[in-house]
Amino acid sequence: MTFSANDHVAMARALALAERGLLTTTPNPRVGCVLINHGEIVGEGWHQRAGTPHAEIIALNAAGPAARNATAFVTLEPCSHFGRTPPCADALIAAGVTRVVAAMTDPNPLVSGRGMERLRASGVQVETGLLEQQARELNPGFISRMTRGRPWLRLKAAATLDGKTALNNGTSQWITGAAARRDGQRWRARACAILTGIGTVRADNPRMTVREIPCERQPLRVLVDARLEVSPTALLLDQGHCLVACAIVAPDKAAVLRGVGVEVLCLPDAEGKVDLPALLRELARRGCNEIHAEAGLALNGALLRDGLVDELLLYVAPMLAGDDARGLFALPTLTGLDQAVRLDLHDVRKVGSDLRVIARPVAS
Repeated sequence: MTFSANDHVAMARALALAERGLLTTTPNPRVGCVLINHGEIVGEGWHQRAGTPHAEIIALNAAGPAARNATAFVTLEPCSHFGRTPPCADALIAAGVTRVVAAMTDPNPLVSGRGMERLRASGVQVETGLLEQQARELNPGFISRMTRGRPWLRLKAAATLDGKTALNNGTSQWITGAAARRDGQRWRARACAILTGIGTVRADNPRMTVREIPCERQPLRVLVDARLEVSPTALLLDQGHCLVACAIVAPDKAAVLRGVGVEVLCLPDAEGKVDLPALLRELARRGCNEIHAEAGLALNGALLRDGLVDELLLYVAPMLAGDDARGLFALPTLTGLDQAVRLDLHDVRKVGSDLRVIARPVAS
């Protein structure tokens, strides 16, 4: 399908609008819409948060009568079902829109293809695929949850140039500079949940909250703690909004944690550890799209071994810590390079004095 230069400009604007909802739309996808009539923008909008009007409705309200005979550029297929809000496909039809260009079809089984079918049945010209990859990059978690039944897991770490996350005595503050740490906060803010392990809590007693940048919601904090060793006074548990995943039935310990407002979920695997795939499935069931993991080498390695890491967010500092310092991943000893985890470099850029690498494991 061939799209004009003006089509590309309009969809790029819709994508920029969708990005404004990066921190707020969960569990819904980030969506933008632009209405063009006679070469001019007559209405535009983006979805801001669940329960509020979708991008198409905001754009239609802004356009008013000018929406008749307009083209709607939307980053995701208009919905066709009644959820918290009425179907957007019906609203576009009622407004007299004659052409709809969607960047991608909706991966939600309740919608996928049905919105387009409803538009076509009403005589609306429908086209898809314009800047699709850019649209998919806006919503990796929503797509993952709808197609795989689990969130998109992004694993963040800060390391030296020789791949060390802390000195042998545990000192790690600060490997990276202030700019990299602030950038990491932005990635925290877009996540639905922040995942860490009991080793990190014991070593650093972190809060794992979003700081330094405006954020109207704090992600759910999730702790992997197989034996329920966390202290009820740990900063991570402060103010509740925290889930502890364990592998043992320990009513007394669980009761203490519940007493400080923490949810305890027992998910043992066959080895007596926390069943990490089951934990991610449960988080998906709760509407979590993106998980931001910040943990130590043990949990990092377990997530990678289980094939649960979708993306690495690695900040590399221009320093060397030596062979005795702590590494990034606890992985089995390899006997050949063909066993190594291969990565696709998705983005590499300098942030302050450090290097930010975004990489994704290559499917075997």
